[in-house]
Amino acid sequence: MFLLTRDRVTNPGALDIRWVPRRYLGRTAVWPRGGGAGLWARLIFEIELLRYLIALMPFVLATLIWRDYALAIAQAPIPMLILIYLVEARLLRASPARRARLVSEDEADRRLDLLRSRARTILTRIAAGRGLGEQAAAGRLHLVIEQSEMLRVPVLTLVSVQQEAEGAARPAMLRLTPAECALIEETLFVPPLSERALQHVSLARKIELHDLTLEPGQVSAHARLAAMMAARQGAAMS
Repeated sequence: MFLLTRDRVTNPGALDIRWVPRRYLGRTAVWPRGGGAGLWARLIFEIELLRYLIALMPFVLATLIWRDYALAIAQAPIPMLILIYLVEARLLRASPARRARLVSEDEADRRLDLLRSRARTILTRIAAGRGLGEQAAAGRLHLVIEQSEMLRVPVLTLVSVQQEAEGAARPAMLRLTPAECALIEETLFVPPLSERALQHVSLARKIELHDLTLEPGQVSAHARLAAMMAARQGAAMS
């Protein structure tokens, strides 16, 4: 899981948004600040052009081995396109029939219900901690979850919290605090709902983007009080 917030990306300008929900996979590249080699490798693998070049490596090797036929091999676009299709559609992704078998309807409903419950908990605590429930002009919050469709590689999940604009303001990608990042990491994907389990639901139901919302005005006084107590405890510990 890669949290999209300004403190965790090397190109924060990519987080300037004009509409909500804003999608990134296949549209805008975002690069992590740190994150480890695994996350970097997975993000790089998401670039289509690089995957196409990797898929065409057999043709490159063939031109090096059989140099007398190099020109003929290089001028064979149809076999190249067929190979790219097989790698992308059959090797990396699941067929429509396979997608339908990934998860039962009842189990998909249970996972989505659990996702909505966790998203509401996360957004409620974020809104309460920021005092958004007391602001009449506070825009709706969106927990946006994007996942790559490639089934046979490690799951790539982009998670962000976006806020709708009110009045003349522009929508915004929230700059999450360390505590808010920890809240998402500790709450969103824990058993029985893992990133892979949600991906199965997304593929089976053809869900390209999970957009879970909360009206800040719906934050209860109890949630605001709990956030206030947590802030005081954190200040006392520091």
